[in-house]
Amino acid sequence: MTRADRITRVTAHVIAIPREVPYLGPLREGEFINRAGYIVRLGNRTLYPTQDRSIVLRIDTEQGLTGWGETYGIVAPEAVRAIVDDVLAPVLEGRDPSAPAMIHEDLYDLMRVRGFFGGFYLDALAAVDIALWDLLGRRLGVPVSTLLGGRRHARIPAYVSGLPRATLAERVDFARDWQGRGFAGFKFAAVVADDGAEAEIAALREGLGPKAAIMADLHWKNSAAEAIRLIRRLEPHGLAFAEAPCAPEDIAGVAEVARGVGVPIALGEELRTVFEWLPRLQQRCMAIGQPEMGHTGITEFSRIGALCHAHHVAIMPHAAIGIGLFMAASLQAASAQQKLPWHEYQHSIFDPNLRLTRPTGSSHMQCEAGFYTLPDGPGLGVEPSEALLAAMEA
Repeated sequence: MTRADRITRVTAHVIAIPREVPYLGPLREGEFINRAGYIVRLGNRTLYPTQDRSIVLRIDTEQGLTGWGETYGIVAPEAVRAIVDDVLAPVLEGRDPSAPAMIHEDLYDLMRVRGFFGGFYLDALAAVDIALWDLLGRRLGVPVSTLLGGRRHARIPAYVSGLPRATLAERVDFARDWQGRGFAGFKFAAVVADDGAEAEIAALREGLGPKAAIMADLHWKNSAAEAIRLIRRLEPHGLAFAEAPCAPEDIAGVAEVARGVGVPIALGEELRTVFEWLPRLQQRCMAIGQPEMGHTGITEFSRIGALCHAHHVAIMPHAAIGIGLFMAASLQAASAQQKLPWHEYQHSIFDPNLRLTRPTGSSHMQCEAGFYTLPDGPGLGVEPSEALLAAMEA
């Protein structure tokens, strides 16, 4: 019997990528960039960076194999790197990497007594978990989707997320441009709908026609009563779903909204484990679950998918700021899910950052004409490009 491989090194790198237009579009009146480079969006009182940042994680083994992972570095990225360096790496070194789910459970147990079953700690675990699954797929020569039971979807429908333009007319034109490229789904952010969400969807419906799927992200801003009133006003315009209607901790409020409107409620991007998902599913808070790979990692993403399946809830993965590694992981894991109507497409991030990854097989991931195509190589199907490796060494 061949001696088991062992982890020799775990390293985390902070990657920063400039962007011309801040996330969610140009600054509104009263918004400004603070000394740390952040904006507080007044529409939902949430902190956003003015550049894209991510944490890239690398795991090396005695036998010379490398696995790649990624998690969020949007805010305070050094917090995640410190967790990796001080807590996770010393525990992982010397361990056989071939059991990602078991390792994930062990790492989760390290800090649960101290209350760290969310936030930066779970983000760090997500990066480790993705890298371990990538490592296992590379060792066996198969994509992660094969490890998860098989790929149900060779192509995944993609909806255009966000219309980052200054005026409503410009946002409609922007959506029409994407429609002309073959996309059929569009999501607007209500917190930057300057004339109100109802005017926003009315203009989009007029501009895009009756067949387009139009979704609204409400960004956790409303009370249950406010969300119900707002969504009912949007329904006559053919709203496909309403996302994040209430504060994420208001489980009872979201359940009230779900019962009080005639369109599906979508949520879940901020939830990292099945322990957070279960009470919301039990309360029937959603018809659409939106797990975010950068927060969950592959192990929890797959468990969340199984839990949603058991509650007859469709999976529509969230996809936000990243250099492409956790996006590839999301496509791999999503392709193994049965009920998968859409996957979010962050056009201002996915396409420009394709240069930062390269395929491990014959084809790269792409998003064209309204569909994602998955990479066909082993593991995640992608790895850092020379451009990303240079940025990591800088």
